[in-house]
Amino acid sequence: MSDKDKARAAAAQLVIDDEPDDWDKRIYSTGCADENAKLTDCYYEKKDWRACKQEMEIFRQCWQRHGNDKRTDSKDAK
Repeated sequence: MSDKDKARAAAAQLVIDDEPDDWDKRIYSTGCADENAKLTDCYYEKKDWRACKQEMEIFRQCWQRHGNDKRTDSKDAK
């Protein structure tokens, strides 16, 4: 395989990877994709969910605001 062929294959793979997968579609349908991304980024940076309480609360509020707790039949932890 030539270098040009390798470059074409890599570019084709990038195009495929840009397509939303089932996970992305589910997150987008919640209306909270941005909040989810910020929460995920926080965890990735800090490696500790406890350090991401603010991001978690913002995501939780978004989740409830969009009615996802009813749609998914989720319950608040008490």
